[in-house]
Amino acid sequence: MPAVGGIVTDNRKEYPGNLTPYVVVTCVIAAMGGLIFGYDIGISGGVTTMEPFLKKFFPSVWRKKNEESNKNQYCQYDSTTLTLFTSSLYLAALIASLVASTVTRKFGRKPSMFFGGVLFCIGAIINGFAQAVWMLIVGRLLLGFGIGFANQSVPLYLSEMAPYKYRGALNIGFQLSITIGILIASILNYFFAKIKGGWGWRLSLGGAMVPALIITIGSLILPDTPNSMIERGQREEAREKLKRVRGLDDVDEEFNDLVVASEASKRVEHPWRNLLQRKYRPHLTMAILIPFFQQLTGINVIMFYAPVLFNTIGFKTDASLMSAVITGIVNVAATLVSIYGVDKWGRRFLFLEGGSQMLICQVVVAACIGAKFGINGTPGELPKWYAIVVVLFICIYVSGFAWSWGPLGWLVPSEIFPLEIRSAAQSVNVSVNMLFTFLIAQVFLKMLCHLKFGLFLFFAFFVLVMSIFIYYFLPETKGIPIEEMSQVWTRHWFWSRYVTEEDFPYAGVEMGKNNNNGSSLKQV
Repeated sequence: MPAVGGIVTDNRKEYPGNLTPYVVVTCVIAAMGGLIFGYDIGISGGVTTMEPFLKKFFPSVWRKKNEESNKNQYCQYDSTTLTLFTSSLYLAALIASLVASTVTRKFGRKPSMFFGGVLFCIGAIINGFAQAVWMLIVGRLLLGFGIGFANQSVPLYLSEMAPYKYRGALNIGFQLSITIGILIASILNYFFAKIKGGWGWRLSLGGAMVPALIITIGSLILPDTPNSMIERGQREEAREKLKRVRGLDDVDEEFNDLVVASEASKRVEHPWRNLLQRKYRPHLTMAILIPFFQQLTGINVIMFYAPVLFNTIGFKTDASLMSAVITGIVNVAATLVSIYGVDKWGRRFLFLEGGSQMLICQVVVAACIGAKFGINGTPGELPKWYAIVVVLFICIYVSGFAWSWGPLGWLVPSEIFPLEIRSAAQSVNVSVNMLFTFLIAQVFLKMLCHLKFGLFLFFAFFVLVMSIFIYYFLPETKGIPIEEMSQVWTRHWFWSRYVTEEDFPYAGVEMGKNNNNGSSLKQV
């Protein structure tokens, strides 16, 4: 066994509980909050390849694409206004996530989901009826506010509701919803682009109302989590809710641990400032670096610019939209693999395997595109066999992300934070994610124009760096109750310098004293 990041547990503290139909249904409904994020990722790239949409809102791009495509294949979509249309959403999501932290902490996870759905719905309506670029931008900003609230609350909700043995699989339901949203959007783009009269883009953008209504209505019927209810002083209601969630009456041990953790969290007057304490160093590091690396895998370049990318490297418009559908199908299928394996194989294994897979594929795709178009981006159609090779390796890359950095980038941060900093730390996680999604979306087309096929090597470098980071610095969190999670840092070769057993006495770190079952941890 490696003596770096992993830990094993002996007689680890275990709470009784079953995977009840009640938990499954509530987690499925909550996970649908990912549909709005996925739908937007999938829809925006396809819409920006539709000729009527470009001609109406971005005529300079339309002219460059149709009149100057013989100059440089890499630069035909290079437009600051066009990238602002896509990236403005993520800037708004960043701002919203900061506000959502307070809402989630003081009022519960459900209101954040509700606000997210309502704002996203309004933004979809404005975009569907847009007559000018400013309307598109306003609509995108509202979509971003909605995503900021949903991404703040849904992963927390899933991690808190799920029994710890199934937490990984149920939490990844959020990522599965994201991938399903991307796939649905890609399919709709393909068919809406064929509508005569050139107004299909309105259906694509306005169709975001459907996933928005799902999460809005879903948030009204969902129960709140026992953790959140305890945090807001509703202890007896929380005990009864925990009994129903776990499917049994004997929940005293887990309930008492939740109460102790809640009491500790109430002593924290300034959770944002509290994040800077030495004992939260590993939590803050993961909240920043995991979403940072997740975006620098280059996946959002592939997913929300897939049609643009495929069109740029020589596919016709219909073919580029269909290629995006294919990658969307692969994305969904691979996420199902992650749901099956995350609680069986562990987080670290999936992180490292997926990183290796993405690294190899990015190098191959860079070589293929470079061999075809060279430095100057000489235009031309890809031979059929060549196009198949490119799509194949992009699909292998997407599958590697979909069962590793995609779902785990949301799962791991949401499960490692102690209750006293959970809302604030999750807000940091979402904010960093949205910030780098915004930056990459804003500069991608310009980077493609200047770096050309080297863009894939740029992302490949970061995939290598982040895999090394995971190997050395992320402990395994599989099968550890969420309120016991702090123990993983005290036995880690590096983080034990910052986190001691005395820092989290309520978390059962001093196993011999706090637990009756004599459980213990050891570094391997």
